[in-house]
Amino acid sequence: MKIGKTYWATVVVALIASVGVLCTKPASFPEADYDPRLTGGMATVFDLSSQSFSHPIPGLSAWDSHVHEKGDQIFEQSFVAAPAPLFSGLGPLFNNVSCISCHHNDGKGTPSFGEINSSMLMRVSIPGKDAHGGPVPVPGLGLQIQDRSILGFQPEASISVSYQDSLVRYPDGSTVLLHVPRYAITQPYVALPADLLCSPRMAPPVFGMGLLERVPAEEILAHADPDDVDHDDIKGHPNYVYDPVSGAQVIGRFGLKANVGHLLTQVASAFQQDMGITNSVFPQENSTLQGDGLHDDPELPDSLLNAVKFYVETLAVPARRNVTDAQVKAGEQYFQQIGCAKCHLPTLYTAVDVRFPALSNQRIHPYTDLLLHDMGPALADDRPDYQASGQEWRTAPLWGIGLFPKTNGTPYYLHDGRARSLEEAILWHGGEAATSKNRFMQLSSAQRQAVISFLQSL
Repeated sequence: MKIGKTYWATVVVALIASVGVLCTKPASFPEADYDPRLTGGMATVFDLSSQSFSHPIPGLSAWDSHVHEKGDQIFEQSFVAAPAPLFSGLGPLFNNVSCISCHHNDGKGTPSFGEINSSMLMRVSIPGKDAHGGPVPVPGLGLQIQDRSILGFQPEASISVSYQDSLVRYPDGSTVLLHVPRYAITQPYVALPADLLCSPRMAPPVFGMGLLERVPAEEILAHADPDDVDHDDIKGHPNYVYDPVSGAQVIGRFGLKANVGHLLTQVASAFQQDMGITNSVFPQENSTLQGDGLHDDPELPDSLLNAVKFYVETLAVPARRNVTDAQVKAGEQYFQQIGCAKCHLPTLYTAVDVRFPALSNQRIHPYTDLLLHDMGPALADDRPDYQASGQEWRTAPLWGIGLFPKTNGTPYYLHDGRARSLEEAILWHGGEAATSKNRFMQLSSAQRQAVISFLQSL
């Protein structure tokens, strides 16, 4: 019997679907079709409300929409201590009771400690590398301080932050006060080692992550320049990290130091570290000294873990606003001219993924290169994480940054929320970004405001 083309086409599609993402070269995108509002390509939504980060990508099937909604439910669900009939497994040590408590409206957190809505946590380690090249856990504390506990248990420590003002003066005489944070760890239930390494972190946004996961490794590596071959003082390089799901070293894409390679690992780690909820990826309790005494690990079923991963993976990206505004367009030019776009890369491309057309083969504008860069001593946490040094951070995506005031009420920026405005965030830049920061400071007041207006349009 002769097998026709239709049969083979069906087989090819089935094979592609079984593999998932194909890291193929993206198709060309005619400039005539370019719409600057479509930050996430087909995965863009138009919403200016506080819920602008919380929409699913278009084109989901009925079943996928059901899974997305289930993941949304779990993302917003407050968990309780075991044993309980539903949503059990919180603690015994934890930082918060739900995903949404840290990622407000699927966006950024707030820089506070000791409050119910706190979105801050403290990563810790001691010098050296573990068997996979990652940070070495602190005896008795692990890799993260859990500052809350269920009844009958003791939090690992209390964390507080205070601020001092630091005056920055522009060449034209105008000034800005920066908030310089000082962190303190008190009441630890084990003695803190003298060589303790600490890194405060504020919860980042979770939308658009399905697109970033589909940027081919070749696309990321194409923008790396660790040896500064072009002599522009920009030395971006990838972070290679251990992925517990595949058991392999992969390029890091997620996390403030690009210390996580895949979304499933990111979600599973957040459940285990932030809420003390074990799962198939991380089946051990986050506490090394205080176990809950129950034999219910893993506590989170794979169905719910994967639903939350799917929810995050299929969150759309908000569209740009005011793209024809003269001040915004001028600010975009200044952004390019002073060199910000060398790291905050405007455009990336995703690979082919036949299951999700809205994520497949898209030209996206996240304003990141997903690479590590030295940001100077002022922003340093002095805590290495795989191949990220104590002064290096992943280039933060800027898409949606102009909507933080609506999604958060009061916006905060940078890895620990120290910047209270976009201007402050720029002025904290150093290291590889020092030249761009200095050029920004040399602009006139009107030109600087144009750059801010451009960022607010993203």
